Amino acid sequence: MDGIILVNKESGMTSRDVVNKVCHILNTKKVGHTGTLDPMATGVLVLAINKGLKIVNEITSLDKEYEAEITLGINTDTLDITGNTLSTKEVNVTNEDIDKVLNSFIGDYDMEVPIYSAIKVNGKKLYEYARNNEEVDIPVHKVKIYELKRTSDIKDNKFSIKCKVSKGTYIRSLVRDISKELGTVGVMSKLNRTKQGKFDIKNCYTLEEIKNGNYKLISIKDVIDLPTVEIPDNLYKKIINGNKIEDIYNYEKVLFEKDNRIIAIYIKDDTLLKPLHMFI
Repeated sequence: MDGIILVNKESGMTSRDVVNKVCHILNTKKVGHTGTLDPMATGVLVLAINKGLKIVNEITSLDKEYEAEITLGINTDTLDITGNTLSTKEVNVTNEDIDKVLNSFIGDYDMEVPIYSAIKVNGKKLYEYARNNEEVDIPVHKVKIYELKRTSDIKDNKFSIKCKVSKGTYIRSLVRDISKELGTVGVMSKLNRTKQGKFDIKNCYTLEEIKNGNYKLISIKDVIDLPTVEIPDNLYKKIINGNKIEDIYNYEKVLFEKDNRIIAIYIKDDTLLKPLHMFI
């Protein structure tokens, strides 16, 4: 069993919790997720199974789409509604104010990551600094906001948004910065990941469905969507040994298989092709 399973994560579980449960259900230790969801968050969690782990980086780098609720007037240490309240502030904004601010975030964006995150600084995760009340220089990442729009009217200091963002975007940080531009403070009070790359929430399975065998494993070949070449006999030994070969195919990346069995993904290297992932 090698490939990808799409999980519709429920709230209250860590991404690691989901991985552990799927390991138990499938009776394998080789399961990994391709993009963390906070415990309070729901939605698309793409799991790589066995040899599918070799393409985790390709899936992690995909753009993501979210639906989120923002609660204005409150600031917490975790930047979401589950954290400890640090401050409160008056809210006086309109739908028009929100739309103007949201539109200003579209494009490249220098985002300070949350202190409660697993990003490492000097070999230690940021949340470890936070829990120990230690000072640390918080990294700023350049991300991209492709789409960002309001999906509900503001009511009781709450409104909802929908966004499409690049890899590495923390919606909690985005919410903090949106709130600041609105002249107040705010936290993420709901989060649902609806899409990661081409993987849509409507095609995801609950853990209960997976436990009952009601799911579809997506093959590695279907996930990566690369040109596929049947290995000719004269190149078979070179490719299975991971040797570079002459580029006679003119592809940036190519999937080699033999008798419908995936062997390797090769990538262009000047006038040659070199191995990127081996599956044997």
